[in-house]
Amino acid sequence: MKKILITGGAGFIGSHVVRRFVNNYPNCQIFNLDALTYAGNLENITDIQDAPNYTFIKGDIVDVDFINDLFQKHQFEGVLHLAAESHVDRSITDPLSFVRTNVIGTMNLLNAAKTIWAGAMEGKRFYHVSTDEVYGSLGATGLFTETTPYDPNSPYSASKASSDHFVRAYGETYGLPYVITNCSNNYGPNHFPEKLIPLFINNIITKKSLPVYGDGNYTRDWLFVEDHAVAIDLVFHEGKNHETYNIGGFNEWKNIDLVKLLCQQMDEKLGRIEGESAKLITYVKDRPGHDLRYAIDASKINKELGWKPSVTFEEGLERTIDWYLSNEAWLKNVTSGEYAKYYYSQYQ
Repeated sequence: MKKILITGGAGFIGSHVVRRFVNNYPNCQIFNLDALTYAGNLENITDIQDAPNYTFIKGDIVDVDFINDLFQKHQFEGVLHLAAESHVDRSITDPLSFVRTNVIGTMNLLNAAKTIWAGAMEGKRFYHVSTDEVYGSLGATGLFTETTPYDPNSPYSASKASSDHFVRAYGETYGLPYVITNCSNNYGPNHFPEKLIPLFINNIITKKSLPVYGDGNYTRDWLFVEDHAVAIDLVFHEGKNHETYNIGGFNEWKNIDLVKLLCQQMDEKLGRIEGESAKLITYVKDRPGHDLRYAIDASKINKELGWKPSVTFEEGLERTIDWYLSNEAWLKNVTSGEYAKYYYSQYQ
């Protein structure tokens, strides 16, 4: 059986990718490597935990000896690298943890892959999942393309930009067969509630304030996580080596407009008076280095691989809300303990 390693497979995006690969490729052995930090949760993938082609491994990509031993033992033929520190606010308070995971961790994986694939690169693939934030901030017009110069503005985006550059360098210097994708903001089921949509869903349920940065006019392109998993599947199997593909939802929303739509849908789902949840909106001090606008041009992956989003944002948001309302036990579990302390330090 072909052996594929997926890093960060207990996290938000990773869990959807793991599920798709386990279910769609029974002749591949899927190894899920996750350190199970605050955002990694095995409850995200209980439905496939007993599948015969699935193996979970607890470990940290920062541990170089562990990674080298793991690659030597299993001789992976493919790597999908999703493990990352990803929350901008956390990167502002603790930038070095982002360097360790996103840069050093990626380097450990690259070196291990280079070593075991030496002299036999044919049929191998290192897939690095990145973000549109490496491109910096857009003005009122224009889109990020695969050739947009990098211009990161936060410690998070700088760490991801650095890891992108190392992946490309290993391709050019050592012939490592790689692909990179840069995606827009993901949303959907199983998202840890520190990002905007799951955070606000939880706050509306519990009738807490909805902290909107600045004037709320920051604009993002939103991508339903299951559509992202489909795109990752396509790029891994059909993308061209040494290529970058941007993955976006063709779906721009100003933060404040998104929040108002979310409030409207939540009021309907919870049987509340229209406008009740919108009263929870509060404007808070802007964060440093806040990029004004992100927007992805995903025409390359559409033309070359035939991918496009399957749902509108309104449909995807409703499915997301329904999942959280049907999984309140999951929500309560992940919002307890240390996360509660972090939440208080960030938003109170």
